[in-house]
Amino acid sequence: MKPPLRGLRGRLLVAFVLVAAVATLTTGALTFREARTGVLQQSQDNVIKRLRYHVNALAAGVSYPPTRPDLEWIAAEVARAEPAQNWRVLATYRELRATSTPQDRFTELTPAMRSAVSSRRAAVFQRVSTHGGSSLVVGLPVTFETPSEHPASGVAVFLTVPQTGERGYVDALVAAIGRAVLPALGLAVLLALLAARGVLRPVRELRRATRRIAEGHLDTRLAINGSDELADLSHTFNETAAALEGSVAELRRMEARARRFVADVSHELRTPLAAMSAVTDVLDEDAAGLTPDTATAVRLISEETVKLARLVDDLMEISRFDAGAAALQLDDIDLAESLRRTLAARAWLDTVDTLLPEPGELRGRVDPRRLDVVVANLVGNALRHGARPVQLLLYARESPDPDGTGESPDADGTGWAVIEVRDSGPGIPADVLPHVFDRFYKSDTARTRTEGSGLGLSITAENVHLHGGTVRAANRAEGGAVFTVGIPLGRSLGQPREREGS
Repeated sequence: MKPPLRGLRGRLLVAFVLVAAVATLTTGALTFREARTGVLQQSQDNVIKRLRYHVNALAAGVSYPPTRPDLEWIAAEVARAEPAQNWRVLATYRELRATSTPQDRFTELTPAMRSAVSSRRAAVFQRVSTHGGSSLVVGLPVTFETPSEHPASGVAVFLTVPQTGERGYVDALVAAIGRAVLPALGLAVLLALLAARGVLRPVRELRRATRRIAEGHLDTRLAINGSDELADLSHTFNETAAALEGSVAELRRMEARARRFVADVSHELRTPLAAMSAVTDVLDEDAAGLTPDTATAVRLISEETVKLARLVDDLMEISRFDAGAAALQLDDIDLAESLRRTLAARAWLDTVDTLLPEPGELRGRVDPRRLDVVVANLVGNALRHGARPVQLLLYARESPDPDGTGESPDADGTGWAVIEVRDSGPGIPADVLPHVFDRFYKSDTARTRTEGSGLGLSITAENVHLHGGTVRAANRAEGGAVFTVGIPLGRSLGQPREREGS
């Protein structure tokens, strides 16, 4: 099973969720930063403005240089001016310090901030974190009406304001952003599913169409919707399918014409060949009374006429196989007796050594005529191209393979009939073995004339395959070639005893 994230749907879903998560978090972070900055800036400006207002109002009632009571009065009045804000105030002048709350050490004030206030005439602020939260510390230099040569009075007022309200607002903003993330992710998943559906629908249709093309339905086409890349892909597929359909149709027409031509030529040749055979038979009978040269010419014509007649018969048979018109005429026969009749009909009983079961021991449901062609072609091939002794063996096996491991299409468990034809010749060259059942294949490319038609082994293979059997060629370890044919015995048989061949 394909992992979920390996598919296009899973990848689109993950991509949409990641994009939505990044976009949502980025937007939330930017929004939070801007909102937080705005809230703190507004709070800071408001505190500085009110502090300056109160300090400027109080400075007019204080003499310069101020005394400690003056600083205490300023700190107390400033803190009292904003009772709801919990202001803590520190007023300083050189070494003098006074706070709005007794014993308040004002630890939030840093030396850097005191130095900044003493060197500037504008307000200075700083946010600090304490155990109780965050606070805003503001430092404001106080200006008195002093001589122009002393513009800086040295008096400063420091204010600490807890930012509880601002923190609560920021926390609420964070919670709101967090609540917005889940709906955004859910919307991203929904959009991803819709997008995946829109993308995968034409992909699935393309897959189904491709499968139908592979099954032979070359008229399959895709519906084109829209003008995007997927529509272009569908259009290209339709053009490819149309071109493929046209090419296959043309190939089929050419193949049909070639088959019809072979069949027609073979059929037309049969009548003149029959007449030629009759004439050559008469000439063969009178050859003894002819001159030597004429007798030789007559025998040559007779032999070539026989070869031509055999070639025409083989071409007719091949054309029937190609056209799918070859049919089996099955009969329940004694296989050993059928093989003996094949040898007897060709006067091979004394030429070929046989190892066959006893009569009635091995029966099978086969086409007798096609079995005769198979055995005759294999034995004739062994006699022409091999060397004697030639052996013909017949036995039963559970599998057509010698090791008994081959898979059998015969599902009823009745086994296989195995026919072996062995010769004692030089064997088959290794480069020829894969092609022995090819049509008109010649192991010697310089040899333009052969005794046979070049179609015998090909016809043999076609007849065996028509029975649902197997055929193979090999070389024997002790020398010579061996052709092995396996034919399923069929359902109508009894329980024949198996006979192991040597």
